[in-house]
Amino acid sequence: MSVVKTLYDHLPDGTPVHLFTITNNNEVSAGIITRGATLNSFVCPDRDGNMGDIIMGFDSIAGHLASGTYTGEIIGQYANRIGGGKFTLSGKEYDLTKNENGKTCLHGGGEFSSAIWKAIIIDDNAVEFSYHSPDGKEGFPGNVDVTVTYLLTDRNELEIRYRAVPDRETVINMTNHAYFNLGTTANGDVLDHELMLNCEYFTPTDEDDIPTGEIRSVKGTAFDFTQPKKIGQDIGADDPQLIKCRGYDHNFCVSGESGQLRPVAKVSDEKSGRKLEVMSDMPGVQLYVANFLDGSEMGKDGIALQKHYGFCLETQFYPDTPNHPEFPQCTFQKGEKFESVTIFKV
Repeated sequence: MSVVKTLYDHLPDGTPVHLFTITNNNEVSAGIITRGATLNSFVCPDRDGNMGDIIMGFDSIAGHLASGTYTGEIIGQYANRIGGGKFTLSGKEYDLTKNENGKTCLHGGGEFSSAIWKAIIIDDNAVEFSYHSPDGKEGFPGNVDVTVTYLLTDRNELEIRYRAVPDRETVINMTNHAYFNLGTTANGDVLDHELMLNCEYFTPTDEDDIPTGEIRSVKGTAFDFTQPKKIGQDIGADDPQLIKCRGYDHNFCVSGESGQLRPVAKVSDEKSGRKLEVMSDMPGVQLYVANFLDGSEMGKDGIALQKHYGFCLETQFYPDTPNHPEFPQCTFQKGEKFESVTIFKV
């Protein structure tokens, strides 16, 4: 096991961005950069032992800065969307950065994903990234001290551990926005990947992609992944939810007790033989299949990133939870710890 720190690149203002590469005894490795505490690579073998990078990403910081896809980044203070860019806590309304169509606060206004995080090697297989979010940043109340730890085991499990502590009442929802392609992006889209979700319900959304409040059964719909099926099997179904999003971009409700580590998803790629298992203690997971990529962004090795070239499984509280008291809640009081873990096993 080892962790190696190298210089990844520089921001336009000269600020260095470092890369931490964790490698286990099976030669599986994860590379994380300090800009956005971003998972920039996850290298693992196919069925023939050939190593390949299953994370969609970029070879330089310029690619990250030019992209609007949040590729591999830690997102918060509130991951996903908050409708109308506002919410109320203890009778006080908070107006947030509306960075999506002037209507919605998306991924906390991009705060966590664009920050340069401090990083320290805490073991021969783990790196801890930390960030201080100041009171009022992007409109969110409270100073929040955040740590995200990446840990890679010899069981080929990449654990992402989240911790945040506010100094006043606030909302917290953090996740990682990695795009996976088990065949690597050099082999095209992920529509032939087989996916199973431990989710019997999902949260339909309105025209602004904000949950309506309904928790709908997946049974008999294109959203049913309770048995393995190809991602592309029903992605083009005549369903208003799929048509408006150009495919899957929805929160699924993870079965089992929230707060307990449990299976979320299993994905397999017949062509490469690679598999991915996801476990988390969060109540929801956002399935997104890169519906809006159009080839204008150049990824690693100069590959144009096209529609459906990756899939995201963003473990999370449900979108717009601060405006939906019926959802599992994400409000934290002064000194109360937000703690969560998600595991990606290959």
